[in-house]
Amino acid sequence: MASGRDLALGVLASGRGTNLDNLLRRGYRVVAVATNRPSCGAAAIARERGIPLGEFSQRNYGSREERDAAMLDWLRARGVELVVNAGWDRILSPAFVAAYRGHILNVHPSLLPAFAGGMDAVERALAHGVKITGCTVHLVTEEVDQGPILLQAAVPVLEGDTVESLHQRIQVEEWRILPEAIELIATKSALVRQ
Repeated sequence: MASGRDLALGVLASGRGTNLDNLLRRGYRVVAVATNRPSCGAAAIARERGIPLGEFSQRNYGSREERDAAMLDWLRARGVELVVNAGWDRILSPAFVAAYRGHILNVHPSLLPAFAGGMDAVERALAHGVKITGCTVHLVTEEVDQGPILLQAAVPVLEGDTVESLHQRIQVEEWRILPEAIELIATKSALVRQ
């Protein structure tokens, strides 16, 4: 049986790197980390662990397409089989999505389709007064946050929750379901190869 730990993962991250750290602690084979924010926590984790780090700040490229073409070449050169958007705060170009179609996961801090299309999903959930929110792992398509959903986990909104306290509880569920989604992709890929 194929395992997600056998896949060469490329993690795209712009933030603290909690999902990256979780994957590494669980023994997943992260062969590359790409970031658009070289000073972010995820970049620091990659440097500390000696994982190849690619820096793709948009200001260094004439367009999103140019940035993504460079990032795609960099990931392919490192043998990345599955791309994991873990706190990646940019929209990927159609050419990038096509190159890894069916092999790009995104972790989103809401129960999609609710609060799609931004990095402020937790804030929006609180502002709307919902009683339940959560997280979703889905396949990335050209339509932002609309790809096929692989897994979701519900998280109750508690009285007195802040963005930070709610986001912390959502992250605990992200750490649980992201590895499960990687395992689903690994199993599917193994079945397709047979």
